[in-house]
Formats: sequence, C-alpha cells, structure tokens
Amino acid sequence: MLLSLSGISKSFGSVAALRGVDLVVRAGEVHAVLGENGAGKSTLMHIADGLLRPDAGTIAVDGVPVRFRSARDARRHGIGMVHQHSTAVPALSVMENIALAAGWPVAPGQLRRRTAELTARLALQLDPLQPASELSVALKQRLEVVKALASDARILLLDEPTTVLAPTEAEELFNFVREFARSGGAVVLITHKLDEALAAADQVTVLRHGVVALAAPRAEVAAESLTEAMIGGAISVAARPRPTGDGPVLIQCDGLEVKGESTPGLRSASFTIRGGELVAVAGVEGNGQRELLRAVAQLQRPFRGLLEVARPIAFVPEDRTTEGLIPALSLTENVVLGVGRIAPWIRGHRVRRVDWSAAGSRTTELLEEFDVRAKGPGAAAGSLSGGNQQKLLIARALERRPRVLVAENPTRGLDLQAAADVHARLRSAAAAGAAVLIYSNDLDEVLELGDRILVAANGVVVEAEAGAGRQRLGEMMLRSGRPDAQ
Repeated sequence: MLLSLSGISKSFGSVAALRGVDLVVRAGEVHAVLGENGAGKSTLMHIADGLLRPDAGTIAVDGVPVRFRSARDARRHGIGMVHQHSTAVPALSVMENIALAAGWPVAPGQLRRRTAELTARLALQLDPLQPASELSVALKQRLEVVKALASDARILLLDEPTTVLAPTEAEELFNFVREFARSGGAVVLITHKLDEALAAADQVTVLRHGVVALAAPRAEVAAESLTEAMIGGAISVAARPRPTGDGPVLIQCDGLEVKGESTPGLRSASFTIRGGELVAVAGVEGNGQRELLRAVAQLQRPFRGLLEVARPIAFVPEDRTTEGLIPALSLTENVVLGVGRIAPWIRGHRVRRVDWSAAGSRTTELLEEFDVRAKGPGAAAGSLSGGNQQKLLIARALERRPRVLVAENPTRGLDLQAAADVHARLRSAAAAGAAVLIYSNDLDEVLELGDRILVAANGVVVEAEAGAGRQRLGEMMLRSGRPDAQ
C-alpha cells in the first residue's frame, strides 16, 4: 500500500470532524471518498497532505510511519493535492505558480517550455505567461491540477476536481487519472457525484458525520447503497412546478454584447425570460456565459444592445471565497452585506443603521432553514466547509426576495441531498414568480433544471429546441458561433 491513515481523529473546538477514520490507498488504484458536506472528507485529505495535524492516529507511506509538519513534507513523500479552491498566487503567472509549487528553477525560457509541454501532455491547456489573477474559476482549477502533477507525485489527492470543468474536460482529466493509476500511482478522489465515483474508482469509502459508514471495492457497491451510506436513506426530491408561460417579461435581451476580461466575451444574445421560468445556460467555460449572467445581474455594463431587467436582483457567484463571502467576517455580517439596504434590520431613513440583534436572529433562522452547518451566526464564514458556504450564498440571495435570480454553478461542491435542496429552492423561487437564470457546467443539471435551455458558444447565445438532449447540446456547444449555426 502506498498510503494508509489509521485511527485518524480531528476536532475543531467542540466539533469532532473525524473520529477514528481508516483509509488505505494502494498503488494502481483510484480510491473515491464520498460523503455529505461537512462529513470530514476535506479534513481527512488536509491531514494526508500535511496541512492539518491529526489529534490522534497514524499516517504511513510505503508502509513506513511518517509525521507531516507541512505540505512540503507531504510532497517530499510523493503526495500532491488538488484543492477545491485555488491556492495560486494571483500576482504570479501560471508558470511561476507551477514553479513555486513544484520547486522548479525559475529560468523563464526553460520554465515556459516545460510548462507548455506539461499542460499539453495533460490536455489541460494554460497560457504559461498569463497572470493567475486573470484566470477564470475553471482555469484556476486546471492550474491546481497541473501544480500537483508537476511535483512528480505518486499519490494524488483530488478534492472535487471536476466541479468547474466541462464534461469533455472532466473526461480528459479522468483519462489521465486512470492512466496515472495504471502506471503505478495512486489516486484519492473526493467527489459528490456518484456517477464519477462509480465510473472511475476501484475502491470506495463513504464518510458520514466524521466516521467511516462504508468501505468496499467498487464492484460490490451501487448508487443506491452509496446514497444510503452517505445520508442514511433515499434522497428527497420536491415536485417540480411547471411555468404557465403567462408571467410578465422580467429579463429582455436584444442584440446584447458584453466585453470579456480575458476572453472575447459575449457577441450576441437575444431572448426574453418571464416570471415563473427557470432558464439554464450550457456552454464550455469562456464562451460568453459569464459575461451574460453578470450583465443580467447588473455587474457588467453591456457594450451594445438592449438589456432590461426587473428589480430586485439577486446574484450567486461561482467563486464563493473571493466574490461571494468575506471569510474573516461573521455569517451575520456576510448576510447583512449581501442583502443590503432592503433588509428589515436596516433602521432609519436619513441615517441608516443595522439592528444587529435582528440581523443575528434572522441569520440563525436561515442557518436552520437551509441546513447550513455552523457553530452559529457569529462564526466566521471562512470556518464553513465549501458546501455550507454555498448554501449560505443561496440563502442570502433568496432573502432579497428577488424578482430576478442569477446563479453561476449553484450546486458546486454540494452533496446529493444538498444539491437536491438547492434545486428545490430555485424551482420554488420561479414558482413564486421570479425569473431564474442559471449557468451550470454540469449538463445533467442543465437538463434537469431548465424549463428552457440557452447554449453559449464562441460568444453567441442561442436557445436549444425543446427536448434537446446531451448529444444535441454538446453539438451546439461546439458549433462555429454564428447565430444561424444550428
């Protein structure tokens, strides 16, 4: 066995994140670790990567006990981790971030060639000279993968690696992962997507409330048994209200163009969305969907064309740690900032002030209503797991009682039940009369949620015909980009 963790326990204050967890990862295998948000998956991987020290238990590499004081110690033993959130230094270029992570010599010409060769081999293309600050969320995720592989790791720890990758990109990554394992390496895959675990894994471990609920070879488990181990029963799914089609027009676009920051941006979009409709956008990252959603959310100004949007508007960004929340502030403070002046806890007219008692009480109610697992409204937003941060963003957006709700990858990093709950919230918002516009890089989610589907390709947005499936959407996502290229 390449890596073993035995009897691992870890607590944060009075909260026990892990309680006596065992995990054995062998050479040549992909080992999937599943569990609800807050089940302890990321904590376990941070211990394996040297970012956290366990309160109890042992770690062994190649059968030899080791004690990691830092992630650098873990890298010396051949462990590389792909984090769910970007750890890149924004001011450095792609190749400089890779050199920093892998310990490569910083000789510009050689470093550029080495970076280009590595990204080409992995089919995860990146511009070696582009500053990390200019990368989209999906490209930042690619950079995390490349950084881990650049360190000549024998053991890869992947924390939700496909969350912001398009289907073709995810498949390319998994092709590499399988080849990496076949060549004698080992992979630990944290994912909330059962189909990924069932398709890629040789072994499966399920964590629930910080303990191992199931550990078995992939051949001995099915989706139903994994779901039951994760949440203790079947997933509850709310009935889907269907739009009547007679709601008022709340979003209207005609010949809309929006300049992009690091991409060509949006070149053409014309459509309307009525109250009661949930419209989903499909597209490979960087094809204009980001600019479209942010223009509708009034965060980017159109360059040309008509755009009329009803207010109030709520927006859920895809990058929850840099755009959605301020990690150092409390949950109550983040809710107050996000809801804004329309909140009931804002007092006064000429001089406005915050009734912090009322805001804290309402935040407590939101935590309970949306199952956000936190110590309380005074907890720092940065102390929440990624999935719980996402649930807080959804709760805060809906607290605005929006007529228009815009969301980028709204279930990114969420487990099955939490994702189903968010889907129900989005549908309920539409059923209550809001116009809901979402983008997801998960085609299954687009197909499940969208009353109508828009497809972005090369900056052009067109509507898919009713009943279009995965194959048809895939063809549209790769079309030439002409409005008439159907």
